Amino acid sequence: MNKLTGKTVLITGAAKRLGRATALALAEQGINTIIHYNNSVKDADKTVQLSINKGVVSEKIQYDFTDNDGINRLIHEAVSVTGNLDFIINSASVYPEDTLESMSRSNLNQTLNINGFAPFILTREFKNICRTGSIINLLDARITDYEPKHISYQLSKQMLFSLTRMMSLEFAPEIRVNAVAPGIIIPDKNQDKEMLGHLKAGNPLNRIGTMEEVTSAVLFLLQNEFVTGQVIYVDGGRNLRGNVYGY
Repeated sequence: MNKLTGKTVLITGAAKRLGRATALALAEQGINTIIHYNNSVKDADKTVQLSINKGVVSEKIQYDFTDNDGINRLIHEAVSVTGNLDFIINSASVYPEDTLESMSRSNLNQTLNINGFAPFILTREFKNICRTGSIINLLDARITDYEPKHISYQLSKQMLFSLTRMMSLEFAPEIRVNAVAPGIIIPDKNQDKEMLGHLKAGNPLNRIGTMEEVTSAVLFLLQNEFVTGQVIYVDGGRNLRGNVYGY
């Protein structure tokens, strides 16, 4: 029997894209899914229904991560759905475009808050309330180098990377904390085929990854209980090369 069956996961930013793909992959394993969203209520409803169609319990919870003071409410509501909460996947993030020249304090603060500080607060509340379980933070392969058009985003993911390592030590042995760092998985809607060809050339495998390849890494980290403090790069080897221009 699958040891994940009957467990419950809270997935932030699960209304669409990679968050939804992760929710559905976990539902396939018999994991009940709590779908966090902020504004995308129709997309969240769809993710919930697709999860239920796979035979699990699923509900949505709205929460704005700019309000960290009430984040314990999100944990309590998630626990109330099935009576327990075993995993959190921190997928929610914002992706502003800014450079060293254009970055403002307010933009940086908001990005750090949503992409870095909110997952930390959520994980800490999970530790205090649920006591045991597993956390997976979704990072970005670009944490290893310099991407000049998304400075605040990159700084926020580097912050979450450092917090992943810190929390894995501080919260052990009851809580395992790991991360997955995708590379080119979901192309930006403004990228044309020529740009995608350029981006593919940035990794040794010379292709774009799939959401299934990311979600399989998430499943591995949930299943293997002797792994903590690790980052799995699902990026075709891009992090080994670095790339200061483009993706």
